[in-house]
Amino acid sequence: MSDMTLSEELEWRGFINQTTFTDLKQLDSQKWAFYHGFDASADSQAVGNLAAMMFDKVFMRHGHKAVILAGGATSLVGDPGGKDSERPLQTEETIAHNVSRAEAQLKKVFAGHEFTLVNNIDWTKQTSIIEFLRDIGKYFSMTPLVQRDYIAKRIGDGGAGISYTEFSYTLLQGMDYLHLFDAEGVRLQLGGSDQWGNCLSGVELIRKARGEEVHVITLPLVINKATGKKFGKSEEGAIWLDPDRTTPTQFYQFWINSDDEGVEGYLKIFTELDKNAVDEIMEKHRQNPKERFAQVRLAQEVTAALHGKEDMMFAEAVTEYLTGKTPIGEAGPSAIAVMHKEIPHIQANVGEELIELLVKVGLASSKTEARRLIQDNAISINGSKTRRERLEESDFQNGKLLIRKGKAFKDSALVECG
Repeated sequence: MSDMTLSEELEWRGFINQTTFTDLKQLDSQKWAFYHGFDASADSQAVGNLAAMMFDKVFMRHGHKAVILAGGATSLVGDPGGKDSERPLQTEETIAHNVSRAEAQLKKVFAGHEFTLVNNIDWTKQTSIIEFLRDIGKYFSMTPLVQRDYIAKRIGDGGAGISYTEFSYTLLQGMDYLHLFDAEGVRLQLGGSDQWGNCLSGVELIRKARGEEVHVITLPLVINKATGKKFGKSEEGAIWLDPDRTTPTQFYQFWINSDDEGVEGYLKIFTELDKNAVDEIMEKHRQNPKERFAQVRLAQEVTAALHGKEDMMFAEAVTEYLTGKTPIGEAGPSAIAVMHKEIPHIQANVGEELIELLVKVGLASSKTEARRLIQDNAISINGSKTRRERLEESDFQNGKLLIRKGKAFKDSALVECG
């Protein structure tokens, strides 16, 4: 994006939600040290976190100093933002484990870029309660704090209430900004739109405690335009960056299934493709939307960036087999091994009853349901609908066949002649 300034690229990619800057061109006139904090309440980051990481990478590509914070301390307290009730506190051991997993994923996504990785437990645990109250708490007025939307909702009529532990979260985040201002020269915080209030706590604290002006930029929540809901979830739940929780093939298929309305925005947010490349992809996509060219490029780019080109190519190949674009008989041992991890697999012989097979592989809960699925023309073998009762020799391609219920990839099973 060498033809764009930082502020221009941020706006083109749709990364600007709220900011304390009166003019974003201030970003272009000097190099900024920024920090961005990542929650460690789960043992993997998710697609929503990936958007935040790509936000950071724009600054890194433009040569700004990055300080990436793993929330070892704040995750022990729990962010009340967006929560109707207090979530259970997790143990120190759990959070420490989650931090180590988060740090590994951050290093993977930011590979090739310079950044400083910090953990706020390192300075928070050294602060006594008296120091916290005298050096941090005294700068915060209760009035604006209780008026913040997420706090007012919890303490108002019908609210679940809020503990002092969660109430103090915003002070801890403000203390993080102050510490990094002093230690790393940080003068800009990046965050999600749900963190706007917490980010302002740091701005106010530094203004009052150090007499200095610092800034915040938040990125908007990524929305699935087709559903109006938060982007990053499938029917099975959240899409994780950890391949043990969301396999590369499942990850690839999530992007392949993304909506037409939002795919251009996803290319801008989740890839590093420049404007010319995105424009060319979308022009080709519009010529024949049924080919889903934009979704394919999106899936290729994001999966390769996170899991590596080899895993992306396996994911792509397995998807081609599952959709019937490539005959299952052409699948080699490596692709079959990946498929074994993705879908149910079973050995069967010519002449076996299809009804029993559907129950064995879990595509039907009973013989009655299996019989109904076949009668309703909902079962296909190697992409072709069938109402036959038994497997035939012609069904097998090099000793393999694929059975599917309906259209979803996940409702497939691999049958190998045994």
